[in-house]
Amino acid sequence: MSLIDHKCSCCGGDNPEKVKVDAILAKYAGKQGSLIPILQEVQGMYNYLPKDVLEYVAEQTKIPVSEIYGVVTFYSLFHLNPRGRNIIRVCQGTACHVRGGKTILQKIEKELGIKAGETTPDLRFTLETVACIGACGLAPVMQINDDTHGRLTPDKLPAILKRYE
Repeated sequence: MSLIDHKCSCCGGDNPEKVKVDAILAKYAGKQGSLIPILQEVQGMYNYLPKDVLEYVAEQTKIPVSEIYGVVTFYSLFHLNPRGRNIIRVCQGTACHVRGGKTILQKIEKELGIKAGETTPDLRFTLETVACIGACGLAPVMQINDDTHGRLTPDKLPAILKRYE
């Protein structure tokens, strides 16, 4: 049984998640070019786009699931796998690279036990690399969610990560 199909455990009625997805779909019903906003809102609910939910969206919108997957895999803002509560973006741009950005990335990978592009099993952290954060004067730099951390050294990382547990 999919996420979208199961019944509510407390009342046996429609799954509250299905109700929310249906509300999103109703909001955009009949509007041309609404697939991306629909996917953005659905991803906002789950923090990624579960396969069964994409299939449900395809069924309800009469858009072939292959077309939906084409959109989802084309745009980097969409994610097909669960993501962590905290998104870590480690800058690998020129200034950060020259000032030790690769070492920062390697230390975070070691601390979390994951590689760039992966999420910790407990869904606390997703680790990503970016070409530039735009804070070159603070290099090496990383962002955790909306917080920017600059002038990083490997020894500063454990304390920074601990704040997000």
